[in-house]
Amino acid sequence: QVQLVESGGGLVQAGGSLRLSCAASGRTFSNRAMGWFRQAPGKEREFVAGINWSGSSTSCVDSVKGRFTISRDNAKNTVYLHLQMNSLKPEDTAIYFCALSRTLGVVTARNQYDYWGQGTQVTVSS
Repeated sequence: QVQLVESGGGLVQAGGSLRLSCAASGRTFSNRAMGWFRQAPGKEREFVAGINWSGSSTSCVDSVKGRFTISRDNAKNTVYLHLQMNSLKPEDTAIYFCALSRTLGVVTARNQYDYWGQGTQVTVSS
């Protein structure tokens, strides 16, 4: 049984920071790319940042460049995915989801991701 569990969301003032984490367990996922998506009320779920299987390559959307950093730790039985979010803005408010892709390299399309976490709420107040 594949399980992705996010943590670290919360309420923060504009300009503040949060660190999201995701633990992927149930199978060996060290050879799969992973990513973070977010969904704001009334909007489509969008790609935020992705990282390849080894952690050597990352990608993110322009709106978070220079503020968000994605990283991963391929431990023996669990893969940990992180998203360090700095200089947060009210427009970053959304539910954030971690996801496991079918690929080695970073992909941005939702349909390239097989497994999803339940999401964690991030709220940035102005």
